Amino acid sequence: MATKKYEALYIVRPDLSDADVQKIADRYKGVVETNGGTVETAAKWGDKRKLAYEIGGLKEGNYIIMHFEAGPKVPAELNRLLGITDDVVRHRIYIRDHIEEAATAAAE
Repeated sequence: MATKKYEALYIVRPDLSDADVQKIADRYKGVVETNGGTVETAAKWGDKRKLAYEIGGLKEGNYIIMHFEAGPKVPAELNRLLGITDDVVRHRIYIRDHIEEAATAAAE
């Protein structure tokens, strides 16, 4: 089965401590690894950031970014789990090849 490179970006509640945010990042890193993927990075993306618009009464959040390589079942499972977790406000999983192609096209 062919693997692809992915980027998962998710926003967690701003009222969580740094330790709790790291536990969440580690939990989803474990999901990828348990299902046969490999994680390059999984960490909080700087300090709390202001959201572009209010989501569920929240005006800011902690962003976590994870780069990983896996087969197609892993991002599907990760997407399902992120969607049912109360601490995750929003999430999105991208195929990194598409991001890199778009960046190259924009630079030309």
